[in-house]
Amino acid sequence: MDAPLVANSGHQGTAMSLAPLAHVLYSRIMNHDPKAPQWMNRDRFILSNGHASILQYSMLFLGGYGLEISDLKEFRQWGSATPGHPEAGHTAGVEVTTGPLGQGFANAVGMAIAESHLREVHGSSVVDHYTYVVAGDGCLMEGLSHEAASLAGHLKLDHLVCVFDDNKITIDGSLDLTCSDDVAARFRSYGWNVIEAGEIANDCDALEKVLLQAKNHAGAPTLVVLRTHIGFPSPEMTDKHEAHGNPFNAELTSSAKSVMGIPNEAFYAPSGLVEAYRTHVASRGADARQSWEKTAAGKTSWYDSANAPDSAAIANALPVFDASTSLATRQAFQKVLEATGPVMPHVLSGAADLTGNTGSKLSGTVAFSSSHREGKHIYYGIREHAMGAAMVGMALHGGVLPVGGTFFVFADYMRPSIRLAALSKARCVFVFSHDSVGVGEDGPTHQPVEHLASLRAIPGLQVIRPTDANETAQAWLIAATHDGPTAIILSRQTVPAITDGSAVAPGAALLRSVPNPQVVLVGTGSETGVALQASELLSAEGIAANVVSMPSWDRFALLSKEEQAKILPNHLPRVSVEAASTFGWARYASHSVGIDTFGASAPGNVVMQKYGITPDNVARVAREAVNK
Repeated sequence: MDAPLVANSGHQGTAMSLAPLAHVLYSRIMNHDPKAPQWMNRDRFILSNGHASILQYSMLFLGGYGLEISDLKEFRQWGSATPGHPEAGHTAGVEVTTGPLGQGFANAVGMAIAESHLREVHGSSVVDHYTYVVAGDGCLMEGLSHEAASLAGHLKLDHLVCVFDDNKITIDGSLDLTCSDDVAARFRSYGWNVIEAGEIANDCDALEKVLLQAKNHAGAPTLVVLRTHIGFPSPEMTDKHEAHGNPFNAELTSSAKSVMGIPNEAFYAPSGLVEAYRTHVASRGADARQSWEKTAAGKTSWYDSANAPDSAAIANALPVFDASTSLATRQAFQKVLEATGPVMPHVLSGAADLTGNTGSKLSGTVAFSSSHREGKHIYYGIREHAMGAAMVGMALHGGVLPVGGTFFVFADYMRPSIRLAALSKARCVFVFSHDSVGVGEDGPTHQPVEHLASLRAIPGLQVIRPTDANETAQAWLIAATHDGPTAIILSRQTVPAITDGSAVAPGAALLRSVPNPQVVLVGTGSETGVALQASELLSAEGIAANVVSMPSWDRFALLSKEEQAKILPNHLPRVSVEAASTFGWARYASHSVGIDTFGASAPGNVVMQKYGITPDNVARVAREAVNK
């Protein structure tokens, strides 16, 4: 209560009602060591209803993870270790970044997938831990929870335990305003083991018994339905929706403390109690970790190599495509993925039902399933939202590199997960094929137009749209060794091999350089070839045109201004050529050939022609730019 009161912001009601559960998890159930927060075989805890972050921060303070009272006093303040919602990599002991409801739940499914795969491959003496996730009504109302729970039940992820905080309250009011789901029946239909724990939210021994029962259940993930009362034990605010998002005032805080029998003192935490708690947690955690270290000694080198891949080995395994090659970049990606498979055993690849279309299939391996957890190819089903969030969980679990594919237009279904991947620097690779109106007959519903601009706008997301097979190979190398998420954007249509791939690392490079250029044509993806053909038309007219392949704005932005100017001289007209929205191109181009409307249903080459993505039109725009 005290931290939200000082901050005049925060959600104490849920945290209050879940405090006994958190205490039991951290002090009796979970294997974790505050002195080694990144211990590989630790149990993972995820607070999916991340608005209750003060609950997790309180436990990290009590458990000895490095937070002190001074940090709690800075709750939700600039530069503090206790931001409004838990952020992975920001606060020791926080596994994933949560807040957007349902994401943490689906992240937990991803973590359970990674754990079960690694346990099968490397043995239970090395990998054998559990993922515990707490989710509220909001998490389970979000459609993402359906996708993720269905997938988890199908895969029988029995090292996954979700505690459903059944407090029947949302910000708007009582749950019955908006929802009458039978959550237990719903999860049973997914194939989950369901324990309806009832009114035990304040009985620590009963909570421990139920959690151990959930942990020991084999053959299915477990949902514990825990009836709680938001705001308990506040006499005035228990079961009130106002307890959700409004910090208690001083009078309400004082009243609750009186019921609890503790002094009306801000941030009351007796040093003896805190010391005893930390000693207990540290001792318990150290015993578990040290026992594991003896058993797993010399068997964990794969974990470090997976988290820090050998770029030289990957580069040496990459195929090189000669000038006779003509492949859609999605097809090239498939070849690259398979060629590097032997040196990248930690890759888990899959797709949201479009496996054969996206190039993300790992051939020669059985599919990951409840009976073949060693499988490295994951069939996510038509669950783009869950795939994206699960990939983030897998990446933050560590030991694997998740790759997931779907059509580019369906990045819309994955955007919250992609954004959180960037926010948490989760090392995963989103593969998007069918990247433009070149998709053709499926029409505007399946033709991405604004999607490149929208992904490029996400801070921390590396976006690469390769021209051809060789740039696709380099894109995979860059993505696999990057310290955050990457989106690789691939074509449906066949394109010739016209580059050596050298433009990917710097983000852009000259593909055609002529003496005394008068204009620069800048292409991405399949349109780089269009720019190259346009330069030949201009040359026949006596107009000298350089051609630049620019697969990645993000990487180009890392170059110095001088390096950028060598590729894109500011004193020359620069014409971008991309079969997508021109939004954002003003940063690099003086003129743009693109598509600022929705597409149309027709063969892909016809749609391209109708929208002016042709050598003739590019040459026309460049000619006018030079003449002006």
